[in-house]
Amino acid sequence: MRIWFDILTPKQIMFFKYFVQDLHEDGHEILCTGRKYRELTELAKIQDINIKIVGRHGGNDRYEKLIASIERTRKLSDIIKSFEPNLTVSFSSPEACRVSFGLNVDHFIFNDSPHAEAVGRLCIPLSTRLFCPWVIPYKAWKNFGINKSRIVRYKALDPVVWIRKQLEYSEKIQYYHYDNSQREKKRVNTILVRPEEVKASYIADRTNIQNSVTLIDSIIEKFSLSCNILILARYQDQVDFFKNRYQHKACVLENVVDGISLLKDIDIFVGAGGTMSAEAVLLGKPVISISPIDFYVENFLINSGFIKKIRNQNELCKYISYIISHLRIKDVIKKKKPKIKIIETGNTNIESIADQQSSAFKRKLFEKSANLINSMDDPIKIFKKFIKNP
Repeated sequence: MRIWFDILTPKQIMFFKYFVQDLHEDGHEILCTGRKYRELTELAKIQDINIKIVGRHGGNDRYEKLIASIERTRKLSDIIKSFEPNLTVSFSSPEACRVSFGLNVDHFIFNDSPHAEAVGRLCIPLSTRLFCPWVIPYKAWKNFGINKSRIVRYKALDPVVWIRKQLEYSEKIQYYHYDNSQREKKRVNTILVRPEEVKASYIADRTNIQNSVTLIDSIIEKFSLSCNILILARYQDQVDFFKNRYQHKACVLENVVDGISLLKDIDIFVGAGGTMSAEAVLLGKPVISISPIDFYVENFLINSGFIKKIRNQNELCKYISYIISHLRIKDVIKKKKPKIKIIETGNTNIESIADQQSSAFKRKLFEKSANLINSMDDPIKIFKKFIKNP
């Protein structure tokens, strides 16, 4: 069977990498395409996944998005006509939807973001099946032109796919893909900040959204002398903006990094998006959301006590101080290190070990996250059930 994956973002690389590996081992012929986009092309190299780059990212201008999409659709049409896939898989790629529909190819899409209305309206009506996490109710999709019978929900958050695999194969992964030479070892805690995806339509098209820069300003002002502060920007212009704004008060990461590798080495995560916040939760890190919008996956994690959402500068600084104070209370564990089993499937056990000297606060988060992972399905297995009978 020939299967085409259209992969457009870093999250999709991490998510689909293991789908591609699994399907390739089953004997399927796979083609992966992507578009020219800083984080995608660099992360593809880090993750060693072969992606054929076709077209470009349209930026945050509506006209440029339109032209980039039209140009990319035209180029993909010839490539896909030649490849002749039996199935297309994407994380709601408008170009993949249009080309697959035009060439009469079944298209499976994954989507955990009904708040991204523009993409949903373009993709979901033309798709054969929609796969999504169970925390998103069927009613969230009712205005997107798809019957409930074509929606497949799985009991898992998307990052569990790659987090399980990276825990399993951790010895094979290079973990320090970022330059930490600027970090001062005398500082106790490291705060990682991830700004919002300002070029996404669901943010770029809204004029009433409060920008997160003032919140990040308050973190820099309050904690730059006592903590290592890392900023992981999404676009080159964001990198330039934050480097100019904070100078030597924060380390703005200029290179694209392996997100799991970075998260394993920090103490607090402050995110204005969704994917990395969920990753941090599943790795047992304290997570604060400064996202300017609300969405289902984040609301589930907030209601479950994994994420604290804050949009006030004073409250944000107070809560970070609260976390730091609890992280510093060491509780020496006697005898041997406790082991938290993270079960993937069948007889495969992945063991992740807590620090020998850690706070009760930290260990509680770790154990709670491990339990969450243990409760989740394997989206790859669920997806494979529908391949032969779309």
